[in-house]
Amino acid sequence: MLTLSTERSSDRAAAPAHDAIPPSEHTFTSHDGATIFYRAWPARQPAAHPRSILLFHRGHEHSGRWQETVQALAPCNCNIYAWDQRGHGRSSGERGGAPSIAAVTKDADLWARHLAREHDLEPRNTVIVSHSVGAVIAAAWVHDFAPPIRGLVLGAPALRVKLYVPLAIPALRLKQRLLGPGTVKSYVKARMLTHDPAEAAAYKADPAIFRQIAVNVLLDLHDTSTRLIADAGAITTPTLILAAERDWIVHLEAQKEFYRNLGSPTKQFEILPGFYHALFHERERPVVTDRIRAFIDECFTRAPQTRETLIRSDKGGHTKTEYDLLRTPGSLRWKATRAMVRLGGALSEGMRLGRRWGFDSGVMLDYVYENKSHGVTPIGKLIDRSYLNAIGWRGIRIRRQNLQAVLRSAIDRTSKDGRAVVILDIASGPGRYVLETIKGLNGRPATAILRDYKQENLAAARAHAERLGLTNIRIEHGDAFDRDGLGALNPHPTIAIVSGLYELFPENEPVRRSLAGLAKAVRPGGLLVYTCQPWHPQVEFIARALTNREGRPWIMRRRTQAEMDALVEDAGFEKISQEIDPWGIFTVSVARRIEQ
Repeated sequence: MLTLSTERSSDRAAAPAHDAIPPSEHTFTSHDGATIFYRAWPARQPAAHPRSILLFHRGHEHSGRWQETVQALAPCNCNIYAWDQRGHGRSSGERGGAPSIAAVTKDADLWARHLAREHDLEPRNTVIVSHSVGAVIAAAWVHDFAPPIRGLVLGAPALRVKLYVPLAIPALRLKQRLLGPGTVKSYVKARMLTHDPAEAAAYKADPAIFRQIAVNVLLDLHDTSTRLIADAGAITTPTLILAAERDWIVHLEAQKEFYRNLGSPTKQFEILPGFYHALFHERERPVVTDRIRAFIDECFTRAPQTRETLIRSDKGGHTKTEYDLLRTPGSLRWKATRAMVRLGGALSEGMRLGRRWGFDSGVMLDYVYENKSHGVTPIGKLIDRSYLNAIGWRGIRIRRQNLQAVLRSAIDRTSKDGRAVVILDIASGPGRYVLETIKGLNGRPATAILRDYKQENLAAARAHAERLGLTNIRIEHGDAFDRDGLGALNPHPTIAIVSGLYELFPENEPVRRSLAGLAKAVRPGGLLVYTCQPWHPQVEFIARALTNREGRPWIMRRRTQAEMDALVEDAGFEKISQEIDPWGIFTVSVARRIEQ
C-alpha cells in the first residue's frame, strides 16, 4: 500500500501525555569484544509473553534521543530497548566507525540474542522501530539473519545518502584505496533535520552527538543498501516505511524502489508532507508515533507468518521467479561471454578446471581455497588471479574460515556439555576443513564420519587423512538425501555438518528428507552446522556462462535465510547462531536438536 499522508498533527488530537519512564542501563560484549551499551524501558503491565520494541537510532546519535518516542509508544505496553550502535554514544569503538556494516549487523543479532537470555525477549513478539542509517542496519539484519520478528518500521531509511558532490562514491573509494582509513565530516546542520527550533537546539548542544562518519562505513552503507534494494523481495516481514517529503539527507526514490521490491504481503509506505529527515524530532512528530502505534497494534493482531509458507518458497515466490527467469534463453551478449570463458579456459588454470570438472565441483573448490594463480603465459596467470578474486570465490573462502571457526566452537561446546565429539559431514568432498580442524585439536578426543557420493572425493579424503596422520576418521560412500540411511548411522553424531550441498538443489523436498534423516541421527542437544546462499551478485553470470559438475548450465535457486531456517526448524532444530561474509553471500549457521 503506497499512500501520501495528508493529515497534519494540528488536525488531530495529540498523543496522550505520559509520565517519563526511567530506563535501566546495561551493556553486553559483542562478537569482537566491543562493549555495546543499551537502555531498557519496562512495559507498563507485565505479561506472560511480553511484547518488545527494539529501537535503532540514526547515524551520529544515541539511545538517549529516544526518550520522548518511548513515552509516546508506552500505550503499546511493550518492553522497549534502544542501543548505542558501536562507535556511538556510550558504546565502544572509534566515533562514527566500525569494521563494516556487516559487523554492526552481527552486533544487532547478538544484541537480540542477549535480550532473549537476559530480558526474556521473544522474537516472535518483537517489532523493530528504526531511523535513517539505523533503518538500513535493521533491514540488513532482517534480510541476512532472518529473525522471526513480528514487524519492521523503517523511518526515512538511508538507502541512498545525498552527498551532493559529483562522483562522491568513486572518489571516496579511491581515497580509501590510496590514503587508507579516514573520516568524512557531516554537512548536516540541525536546521536541515527538523522544523522544531527547540529540537534543533538540543541536537546542536548534545555532546554525545558527533559529526563524522568513517569512510569505510559510508561506502559499506552504500553497498549494503544496493544489495537490500535489489533483494528486498527476500524480506517478507510486515513492514511500514515512513518517508519525509522534504528530506535533505536521503533520496526518496531509493526508498520507493526498496518498497516496490519488498516481498512482504503486508507492506505500507507513507510520505509525511513537509517533514524533514528527523521524523522523531520534527515539530509534528505525534503524527509519526501515532502511525507507528497503529502499525504495532496491527502486527500483534495479525497472525504471524507460518513456517509452511516459507517452506513452499520453492513452488512460488521471490527466488523461484528469479530461478525460472534464469532458465529461459538469455540475450545474445551471453554468447560472447561464454566465448570469453572458453578462451579463459585455454589460459587460466582455474577456468580450465571449472570447464573440465564443473565450476561447482569439489576440485574447483579446492583450487579456490588454495588461492594461488596458475596459467599459460603471464597473461593466463593474470586472468587466473582475476578469476580467483571474483566476489563469489572471495565469499567462498570466507565461508570456509567461518566453517572452521564454527566447527571449533561446536566442538568446544560439545566437550563442555560432557558429550563425545562425533562429527558427521554428509557431503564432505575431500573433507579438508574437517580433517584440518581435527588435526588442530592436538590430541583432544574426536572422531569423524565423512560421507560423499563420489569415489574420487572419498579417495582424496583418505589420502589427506593419511598425510595428517589421522586414524580416528571413517570415510564411506553415502547418499546425503537418504533419510533412513542417515538416521541409522552408528555411532550417532553429536555434530552434523551439511555445507554447500542444499544450495545446489532448487527443490525443497530432497532437503527436507535429508534434514529429517539428520534429525533421526542427531540426538537432542546435538548440533547441526549448515550453510546457505541467500544472495549472490553474479547469479545471472553464473547461470548464463558457467557449467556445473554435470556439464549443464549452473543455474541456482537461492534460498533466503528465512526459508533455510524454516526448513531446519521444521526438522526439529533450533537455530542458535550465524556467521556471514561482509558481502552477504554465504552464511554458516548452528542449530541445536530439540526435544519433539
